Amino acid sequence: MPKKSAKKKEKTEEAKPEKKKLSSEEYEKRVLELAKSGLNSEKIGEMLRKEGIHPSEHGKKISKILKEKELYNNPDIKNLEAKLAELDRHHQSNKKDRTALKTRERIQAKLRKLKKYFKTD
Repeated sequence: MPKKSAKKKEKTEEAKPEKKKLSSEEYEKRVLELAKSGLNSEKIGEMLRKEGIHPSEHGKKISKILKEKELYNNPDIKNLEAKLAELDRHHQSNKKDRTALKTRERIQAKLRKLKKYFKTD
């Protein structure tokens, strides 16, 4: 018996942002605006892609621009610090939660190792 042919799925037209043409100065200015609003390099890249601006077209990485202006914060360290702050807040209301204490110590060790690796204080 012959196989039934599978129906082709209809592709929906997704609204893709149109690519914007920016000069390298405008691109750096936009990156710095987003950094000053409190976004890290990962989130800045996402925002730029939503606007139709792709970093590879300008030949300069976002993190390199931020390092030149001394606005760069390592996202790995920032995420671990946020997780540690959340665990500290949890520990204040749940003193006997031993699992959380062990997790907190593990995250502190990870953070210490990363800071040593990246040589930050």
